[in-house]
Amino acid sequence: MLKSRLQGLLAQTNLQLTELQISQLVTLVEQLDKWNKAYNLTSVRDPMEMMVKHILDSLVVSPHLQGERFIDVGTGPGLPGLPLAIINPDKQFVLLDSLGKRITFIRQVSHLLKLENVTAVQCRVEDYQQNLEFDGVISRAFASLQDMLSWCSHLPANSGKFYALKGLVPEQELENLPEGLNLHSIESLSVPELEGQRHLVIIDKNNP
Repeated sequence: MLKSRLQGLLAQTNLQLTELQISQLVTLVEQLDKWNKAYNLTSVRDPMEMMVKHILDSLVVSPHLQGERFIDVGTGPGLPGLPLAIINPDKQFVLLDSLGKRITFIRQVSHLLKLENVTAVQCRVEDYQQNLEFDGVISRAFASLQDMLSWCSHLPANSGKFYALKGLVPEQELENLPEGLNLHSIESLSVPELEGQRHLVIIDKNNP
């Protein structure tokens, strides 16, 4: 049921996935549903609904990613990081969250799916220090663009980008971008069977 549900949704996009990737995404939803009963990882309870609101909503970001190293801040139970890592085995993803139960889930699922391009880190984003800078900082969890850009300012490389998953375009916030940051583009995302608008706001660091 879940596999055919996912295949039906993918057929409404331009995404091309392998059988292995489809199988891994189905297992991810099964595990999320299983763990959710005990750990309350997401307010979405129906696995069929998770395919739209979590899996497809994450996957549609993939064509816009530029680079090889990404960090998903405030990843929750690994969204959008895990789905993106599954369909981009050539890219590296750090999944960051402050809650231990979420990181435990991500590590368990990454092990189960044999994902070697995922590193789960329990830490507050403002406290996270790393040796390598990232090509992209991804988030779908921050309430405001301002908070994301402020708290994550130390993460992207000089040529890196911020990828903020939003519903409506945050017009007012975009008028007051911090110095050194420039709007790259606003991409309208089409998520099959998802009500409401979805946009990806892409912001360049030091790249007019």
